[in-house]
Amino acid sequence: MFYRPEDGHGLPHNPFNAIVAPRPIGWISTRGTQGDNLAPYSFFNAVAYVPPQVMFASTSAKDDRDGTKDSVAQIRESGVFCVNIVEYAARDVMNASSGAHPAGTDEFAVAGVEKVQCDTIDCPRVAGAPASLECKLTQIVQLPGEANFAVFGQVTGVHMRDDCIRDGRFDVMSFGPMARLGYRDYCRVESLFSLARPDE
Repeated sequence: MFYRPEDGHGLPHNPFNAIVAPRPIGWISTRGTQGDNLAPYSFFNAVAYVPPQVMFASTSAKDDRDGTKDSVAQIRESGVFCVNIVEYAARDVMNASSGAHPAGTDEFAVAGVEKVQCDTIDCPRVAGAPASLECKLTQIVQLPGEANFAVFGQVTGVHMRDDCIRDGRFDVMSFGPMARLGYRDYCRVESLFSLARPDE
């Protein structure tokens, strides 16, 4: 099968959502003039080592947020955000925080997620997350399309849960990080293998 996106694919659901998979989930927490916010984004990844930088993309809009969603609107205001890593045990509360709520709704409260204050930025983070990355906004890039924004941030503080550090490494197998596969499908990391580069 071949299709041009502008012509449509003819399938019941968009296959592009599942082709680029698995995608890590950035559970983005923000603080703005209307309060605290928490929402998961599966267009998320690390993009640089030195200095450490991450990005996530928001691809839809709400009527009460001027062409974007709560997370991007609040990052525009504050210039900061926190990326919380999602473990399998948090799958249900992560999903509960993904609902479309009116601006000013605190998804921490809606989903029953405990929050704590970040150390380097004025922003909440998910208490007990395997890891959280405190970030200072570097740029917001408007992508082609009506409500597509890529948000880039430099990591200013890193939280790692003590039980996730084993033999001097951050051990992803200790908590089973979740990833998005598209549609309503997710996965968790349950096995791993190592490969040495040819020049190592």
